[in-house]
Amino acid sequence: MKKSARRSRSRPRSPGALSDLVAAVRRFRDDRDWAQFHTPKNLAAAVAIEAAELQERFLWKSDAEVDRDLADAAKLAGVADEIADVIMFAMLLSDRLGIDLADAITAKLAANERKYPVKLARGNARKYTELLGN
Repeated sequence: MKKSARRSRSRPRSPGALSDLVAAVRRFRDDRDWAQFHTPKNLAAAVAIEAAELQERFLWKSDAEVDRDLADAAKLAGVADEIADVIMFAMLLSDRLGIDLADAITAKLAANERKYPVKLARGNARKYTELLGN
């Protein structure tokens, strides 16, 4: 799994790539006249349902079993499909709400930088409130 993560980082995308993907997902939806079903409630539910389908791929498996599954190209492709479903519904939800994903992600990263300073957060999984002693 770590190898594919490294591979992803080695393929730089243009600054407009995220907005291009959102536009492609929107076109797919619009070509099928599905916007009428894409209310915020339904899209939020779709994100959660697709995330549950992603979780199901790992349910009741040990870390060793998960690693073995992810070494299988077909099983990894199934996981990739579920991740794509989650991301596409999140894109549609943000688009429906008028939220610019690039701006939202940039703002969230900046907030997380403040909440999880490297000096305090590196190498541990504690919540920021525990790191800062609050």
